[in-house]
Amino acid sequence: MSEPIPFTFFSKAQSTFRPPLIANENAYLGDIASSEKNDPTSPISSGFYRLEKGTPLVYTYTYHEMKIIVDGSFDISDEAGNKVHAVAGDVFYFPKGAKITFTTDDFGLAFYCGQRKEGAA
Repeated sequence: MSEPIPFTFFSKAQSTFRPPLIANENAYLGDIASSEKNDPTSPISSGFYRLEKGTPLVYTYTYHEMKIIVDGSFDISDEAGNKVHAVAGDVFYFPKGAKITFTTDDFGLAFYCGQRKEGAA
């Protein structure tokens, strides 16, 4: 008989996890969990993305990602002409190959889950 598989819990992650700076002077992103060790062929990784007022972040996705806005707001646009003022509770799907521009008037915080290895953003 196999051993039970436990879940992983991150208490108050939205308010306590501080993602590292990844681009410009104002874009922060960090993985907090990944399935890579349990499923190396089809991993998913999740964490938090924070953008503060300043330089827009233009990002081309090399993987599929889902994102939910949890605090603040973002202005999000793509090359297809879509533009959204995103606020807490809004959910996005960014397909592999999409080029997305993120801006904010103050700050935005989002939780994401991407179909990629840990740290491969």
